[in-house]
Amino acid sequence: MITRSSGRDALLLWCGSRAGLLLATVLGVALGEYLDKWRKWDATLFITIAQYGYDGEPGRPVDEGLPAFFPGLPAALRMVYLVVPDWAAAGLLVSLAAGAVAMMALARLTEFEGASGWMAVLALLLFPMAVFLAAGYSESLFLAFAIPAWLAARQGRWPAAALLAAGASCVRITGLFLAVALVVEFGARRESPHRAGWLVVPFAPLVAYSSYHYSRTGDWLAWKHAQEAGWGRDFVWPWEAWQTTWHSAMGADDFAVAFRMEIVGAVVAVAALVWLAVLRRWSELVYTGAQAAALMTSAYYLSIPRSLLLWFPVWVLVAKVMTRKAWVLALYALISGPLMLVNTARFLDGAWAG
Repeated sequence: MITRSSGRDALLLWCGSRAGLLLATVLGVALGEYLDKWRKWDATLFITIAQYGYDGEPGRPVDEGLPAFFPGLPAALRMVYLVVPDWAAAGLLVSLAAGAVAMMALARLTEFEGASGWMAVLALLLFPMAVFLAAGYSESLFLAFAIPAWLAARQGRWPAAALLAAGASCVRITGLFLAVALVVEFGARRESPHRAGWLVVPFAPLVAYSSYHYSRTGDWLAWKHAQEAGWGRDFVWPWEAWQTTWHSAMGADDFAVAFRMEIVGAVVAVAALVWLAVLRRWSELVYTGAQAAALMTSAYYLSIPRSLLLWFPVWVLVAKVMTRKAWVLALYALISGPLMLVNTARFLDGAWAG
């Protein structure tokens, strides 16, 4: 049962955590320098697409990795930039607003599942990779569409679920996995076949995006090939990906720390998949399992811990455990909270953090 206070509690936690993050990172730093700290890694690529499109900045070599990023966030950046003419600030504002929507939706979904909504929100905000919910990345915007879409599906509101999932598909390729999971959920609920047409809608942005790049380059899978060109993420067998990542994690350079986090993330991901399978939550297993399969058959592990931010079914299950056993939340906060602060500091210092 969803209570009126669930959204309020989630919003307070989100705003409170953002205020704390701001105070912890802005002290002694000029505004321009502060914004530059957030303009790191993928955030710069989203800004490049928002400014110049997928051909990149004129006069500079074309970045073949740009098509890997779906147009939802760059489009949002362009709209916010009209009001706030600073690209880094626009990215932070998009994530701030989208994150508020996502956290309220997560709380409501969790309460719909019979657990404490604020616990799911707090657990997510304390996760070591939570910095990417604040940065000018696409995680918050994706969740702002995906979680309400899933809640609508659970409530049998398929037109709303389909349209919201289509929004998620505009933001990340993860929208494809969400769209497939909705098909599984529809079948499991034995909905009327007359409503099945709505299930096509979330796939439409993916087709449109592929068509756009086909018109530019003649490549229907430009987003996939961009992953290979920009990051060397070719398909390999899972054990080969593990071996490559393990060797990288055993090195002495700064990236070794990130690869160690990737290995831990992979172990956590597999445990979460087993948990979902034991509980027979098949549609949610499809959503998370498809992501895990894609990430663990890449040439090496990249962004696995970060992808766990998007596994909202798991955060609901975590909240169910915490609702019954409050000490689990306390223990989790003591372990995960400091790691979140460390990873945030790494990101703002320009280190690879996921």
